[in-house]
Amino acid sequence: MNHLGYASSPAILQYLKAAADYGLDPAHVLNANDVSLEVLNNDVKRITGEEFQRVLAYLARATQDPCFGLKSSRYVQAGSYSVLGYMVMNCKSLKEAIKITPTYERLVGDMGHTEVLSQDDGAIEMRWHCHYPDPTVRPHMIANVLGSWINFARFLTDKPNGNPRKIYFEFPQPDHNAMLQFQSMFQCPMEFNCDHSSLIIDQKLLALPMRQPDEQLLKTLENHADILMANISDKQPLPMQTKNVIKGLLVEGIPRKEMVAKRLGMSERTMQRRLQQHDTSYQNILDDVRQEQAKHLLISSELSIQDIAARLGFSEPRSFHRSFKSWLGMTPGEFRERER
Repeated sequence: MNHLGYASSPAILQYLKAAADYGLDPAHVLNANDVSLEVLNNDVKRITGEEFQRVLAYLARATQDPCFGLKSSRYVQAGSYSVLGYMVMNCKSLKEAIKITPTYERLVGDMGHTEVLSQDDGAIEMRWHCHYPDPTVRPHMIANVLGSWINFARFLTDKPNGNPRKIYFEFPQPDHNAMLQFQSMFQCPMEFNCDHSSLIIDQKLLALPMRQPDEQLLKTLENHADILMANISDKQPLPMQTKNVIKGLLVEGIPRKEMVAKRLGMSERTMQRRLQQHDTSYQNILDDVRQEQAKHLLISSELSIQDIAARLGFSEPRSFHRSFKSWLGMTPGEFRERER
């Protein structure tokens, strides 16, 4: 049974190109792990997550380099993200590109999911949750994903020195020589052994325009992406897809129901009916996301409770207090006091 979903060919090609730098033949690597050679020349080929994890574990052993995953991020290009890569190229700004990532990242694969969290100063935290359990693979994959984000953002905005404010890694700090390579790549403060992996992007960087945005082409690509998303086999349950879309759109406030349905490639009525088949509703999922975001803002920001209520789309603080107490059995103020 396939427990780790699927991955697109472009996703694994980054690692195979890096493997060649170590004298490893990509075809031999695939053969050694019983993975189809179609991966090398078929951009729409998808392999199982188990196959992908097996290849990465093999490469980690073969290279014996703690920076293998990091170095593979140098090979990122638009095609590495399938259609999503070309979509973000045609967004107006880095912020807009980040906003659509959680919605369409399954076109790249099921290796993990992105969570976008707004900071009280206008910055954004992009968290990446790795789905692969192998402890040998996880550090390489996390370093690759965060490194690829940074390298691609620098390319898109034509800012080779565009650096995040800070990066958090869930794995232990590597040795001195490896740390020098991490510092050279990210050029910002880093913390290790954290409970999540993420990067913080300042508002100034978020506002940077893309090199050649094309709004009309973006719409065409979005329509194509919606079709591809609908055709992905073994896809996530609709409630999880809906939740991920809402999280991605939260950057600009609580999204309208019809906007979420459009992102999911269906009408509002169809979305509601299919969610009911999963014994949930748009409102229930929105409340779950609001609860997660409320807890995050109460713990990590200095925003007043009134400001948090407004940011989460509550008409007045009293409604927020009432909802929060129904979620956790305490007021927002009591929760903030307890967690701090």
